[in-house]
Amino acid sequence: MSIRISLKQFISKSIKCLFLCGIFLGINPQNVFSYPIFAQQNYENPREPNGRLVCANCHLAQKPVEIEVPQSVLPDTVFEAIVKIPYDQQVQQVLVNGKKGSLNVGAVLILPPNFQLAPKDRISPELKKRINRLSFQPYSAERQNILVVGPVPGNKYSEMVFPILSPDPNKDKNVSYLKYPLYVGGNRGRGQVYANGSKSNNTVYTAPTAGKIQSININQKGEADISILNETGDLISQTIPAGPQIIVKQDQTINVDQPLTNNPNVGGFGQKDTEIVLQNPVRLQGLLIFFASILLTQIFLVLKKKQFEKVQLFEMNF
Repeated sequence: MSIRISLKQFISKSIKCLFLCGIFLGINPQNVFSYPIFAQQNYENPREPNGRLVCANCHLAQKPVEIEVPQSVLPDTVFEAIVKIPYDQQVQQVLVNGKKGSLNVGAVLILPPNFQLAPKDRISPELKKRINRLSFQPYSAERQNILVVGPVPGNKYSEMVFPILSPDPNKDKNVSYLKYPLYVGGNRGRGQVYANGSKSNNTVYTAPTAGKIQSININQKGEADISILNETGDLISQTIPAGPQIIVKQDQTINVDQPLTNNPNVGGFGQKDTEIVLQNPVRLQGLLIFFASILLTQIFLVLKKKQFEKVQLFEMNF
């Protein structure tokens, strides 16, 4: 028996399945198609040659991000990389439907080559508790050293703990005991531009031409249509999705690129880099032996000085 299904039915069932998966995973279905999937689909490498992370192409506002890693790590060792995305958790962002909601956060962590996400069997119970059920995924099959996470609720994951496994030069000849750079990017809230270049409803809309506003029509969904009569007598229409607040009025004279709405964006993106040293245990052992020899030398010098002082005192008495 053959089963036939139309393309329309297939797409409808797929969307319903994705919607239910979003509910099951505790993710807002309105944000299922948000970062980092846009970057993964459109950029082979999330870090451009000039050092800029591609997330900044859609998240235009600049915000801070912090990262904490050990100064040095031993080979084949699990360590923590803590990414902090600070923001005022009282503010709310504009959602896809134009309503207000809590901000989501996401992060991308670019590790040195051969560094990777720690396997589950190498993660201690204490570290698992600190990770707090956060799910990580590689950027692509070819770039396993780049980890992405999100979108996740910002009020729960404004601080993310990445469990990282350092490589072992004794097992991999392509690894050396050197200082390596790490790059991190963190965003909070939705982007202002989609990957195809179109604006989202989380940005400011401007006038496409100079002229006089003839009418402002708002439908039940909150979408607005602003008609502008320009100097040549042409009627230009500007459609504004639900979300941004209109700040112009009918019969108002406006200039080209003049804001028609406020800027509803309260989020943004930030990036930072740091360094970590893959330390050779033999060097540490040699350093400890060197320190111990210096300490013993100092002790022997003090003892020799005391002995010399006793000899001098003995000779003075005689």
